[in-house]
Amino acid sequence: MLRAGTIFRVAGPFLLAKGMAGSRMYELVRVGEAGVIGEIIRLEGETASIQAYEETAGIKPGEKVVGTGKPLSVELGPGLIGQIYDGIQRPLPVIQDLVGPLIRRGVTPPALDREKRWCFQPKVKKRASVLGGDAIGIVEETPLVKHRILVPPWIKGGIVENIAPEGEYGVTDTIAEVRTEGGSEKLYLMHSWPVRQPRPYKINLPTDVPLLTGQRIIDAFFPLAKGGTTTLPGGFGTGKTVLLQTLAQWADADIVILVGCGERGNEMADVIERFPKLKDFRSGQALMNRTVIVANTSDMPIAAREASIYTAVTLAEYYRDMGYDVAVMADSTSRWAEALREVSGRLEEMPGEEGYPAYLASRLADFYARAGRVETIGSEERYGSITAIGAVSPPGGDFSEPVTGGTLRLTRVFWALDFSLAHRRHFPAINWFMSYSEYMYALERWYENVGPDWPKLREEAMSLLKEEEDLREVASLVGAEILGDKQRCIFEAAKMLKEYFLLQSSFHPVDMNCPIKKTYLMLHLILKFYERAKLAVDLGVPLAKVLSLGVREDLARMKIVQPREFDGVSSEIDKKINQQFDQLVREAKEGELA
Repeated sequence: MLRAGTIFRVAGPFLLAKGMAGSRMYELVRVGEAGVIGEIIRLEGETASIQAYEETAGIKPGEKVVGTGKPLSVELGPGLIGQIYDGIQRPLPVIQDLVGPLIRRGVTPPALDREKRWCFQPKVKKRASVLGGDAIGIVEETPLVKHRILVPPWIKGGIVENIAPEGEYGVTDTIAEVRTEGGSEKLYLMHSWPVRQPRPYKINLPTDVPLLTGQRIIDAFFPLAKGGTTTLPGGFGTGKTVLLQTLAQWADADIVILVGCGERGNEMADVIERFPKLKDFRSGQALMNRTVIVANTSDMPIAAREASIYTAVTLAEYYRDMGYDVAVMADSTSRWAEALREVSGRLEEMPGEEGYPAYLASRLADFYARAGRVETIGSEERYGSITAIGAVSPPGGDFSEPVTGGTLRLTRVFWALDFSLAHRRHFPAINWFMSYSEYMYALERWYENVGPDWPKLREEAMSLLKEEEDLREVASLVGAEILGDKQRCIFEAAKMLKEYFLLQSSFHPVDMNCPIKKTYLMLHLILKFYERAKLAVDLGVPLAKVLSLGVREDLARMKIVQPREFDGVSSEIDKKINQQFDQLVREAKEGELA
């Protein structure tokens, strides 16, 4: 039986209602004649504090509040991939078809299309034993995603009494009946799950496989593991959004869930317009065939902004349970934290640092804790992962502010976006001195399969950048003219490393994505040139002659060579380095003898 109360106070999207005895925390309610969606965020006796997910203009004291008896939940089933939702899983394209480009309050179409038919292929037979998490059938959701129809996690075990034959079904059609200890339960192509409740799994697994991104500075220096967590802080103009969109396109994940949490409307409009035109780099299929977008712009109610993160990670857990590697990319968690701050202020809670609620760190931990690489529940052996990538927008680029500081304590990879690099048009503007990855050592064995000397190359490259920075400080104090050829050689090699390797264009058709083998070979060739240059200078070859070698142009053009051609091109460059430096050394020795 639905419970009804009465509004006695309205303050923007915050409402107080009396007569709500029997209600529960986080229960969804319908407010007023318009049926505005809200959520109970505090209960005191029969008084409920309600945060509305929609505009409350026109709602007045005395109107009814009707409880639904359910928490905020998402619908899970075929039809999620390729969809664009708002923060509470309302399909935006469907709303546009119903009421136009502006969302009208009270309009809540179902998240999954009730009319569409899906071809269901059963995978179990009648009288088979099943557990929660078992796949009872398959639906081809897109050419890239085979959607496993899972027994919901709350069913601990049972016997299949009936299973539908192969054919076309809607998401609300019964496709199986399972007899459990509590009786018979019908299964459908879809089921619902509360967004704030993590879905269960068997065990956590080691994060020892990298999530390749196609970005050289990330894959080579600060790698992220599948099932890992990373934070991407940076001030305005440092390229957070472009980098996240590039990762969404090129990351080595089966499913990508992109969350625009409080983003500006024009940025989300650009994503929504651009992504359907892009292709998946592995299959050539449309990128949206493996992507879900949760769009909650800055002009939408802040309660839905807070819910959008939970909605996204619950969708990710669902596909993880099917055995997929899922990447959740949130832009940005700072605006999500601002929503928490606003709700906390309306509840008159004791504020913490900079006005954020005292429980900010625990809420951030709740989100990042749902990442991981796991063995899923069910009778069959199946593994999946959720990788969480959260952008942070610190005011003024201050990394010591509470959201950035709290996130750094929880995540194991830190990609620090640097305004000075962005100002010099160096993208990705990831600062190689401030950034780090705690997965580096766990991933070493995997990287050694790409190249046995990979750890050594990485250490040499980072050492070169550090030496150049130290020399720059010396030169700024006493003048660059006192530096000899050996010191200037370090400057020039570091410049090559930055411009030929670390600098990467997100808009160049070839350079936007760099496969890991090509990344390794590029780093190997640049550092080989540096080693040969040091030896040549030690033997008395003038640095000017080293810098005039023709192979430098080949090194500069490596990034725009097609990956399929790169093995041959790299071998040729390697030969040129040997030949041209051998010639320089011979000339130097002959000059000495003469």
